[in-house]
Amino acid sequence: MIKLVILGGSGIGMIAASIANDLGYYRIMGFLNDVEKAGTLIGNYNKIPVIGTTSDVQSMLDDDVYFFVGYVGMKREEEVFNKILNLNIPRNKFATLIHPRAIIPKGFCEIGNGVLIAPNAQLSPDTNIDDNCIILGNTIIGHNSKLKRFAHVAASGHVGANVVLGKGVHIGSNATLREKISIGDFSIVGSGSVVLNDVPENTIVVGNPARILKKKE
Repeated sequence: MIKLVILGGSGIGMIAASIANDLGYYRIMGFLNDVEKAGTLIGNYNKIPVIGTTSDVQSMLDDDVYFFVGYVGMKREEEVFNKILNLNIPRNKFATLIHPRAIIPKGFCEIGNGVLIAPNAQLSPDTNIDDNCIILGNTIIGHNSKLKRFAHVAASGHVGANVVLGKGVHIGSNATLREKISIGDFSIVGSGSVVLNDVPENTIVVGNPARILKKKE
């Protein structure tokens, strides 16, 4: 079995662990977590141990271990993005976790390394999903759209056709993005928002129609 270490913990980390478990060919070694102490068990039912911090990544690279980054920045997207880059994990060491019930047109999409696609998420033809993106359940990504590295779409998000999500973008649950727009790097679209126009980088938008709430510092 493939040894898997997950960077993170509760939330996205546990979703990643559950998908890895369903796939059946990963052995989950534990979490690397910079907050919880080693030995802490995370999870209400299937308890997974914290085995170290992100400073332990380099020592594990020679142990035939694969990594999944289970982080969502939530207002710290750029900081978290740079933290991942600085870990210097080779891209071929990122585990891609695609649930069997995800809908992906075979041979019509490009999916990078370290990507998570949850149950019932759907990609349309000619979509491009870059490394470390996270697409949660019941999300739809329209045709000819692109998600750049570390972009996240929360549950039941609807991304229209020909849309570009920049690096580290976070799309909240149940948000809808019309076709042919771009969301700038490290921006956040609030849950339930309806986005009709381009969003500048480092911006938080909310509402229907979405409006700028504030620029991030």
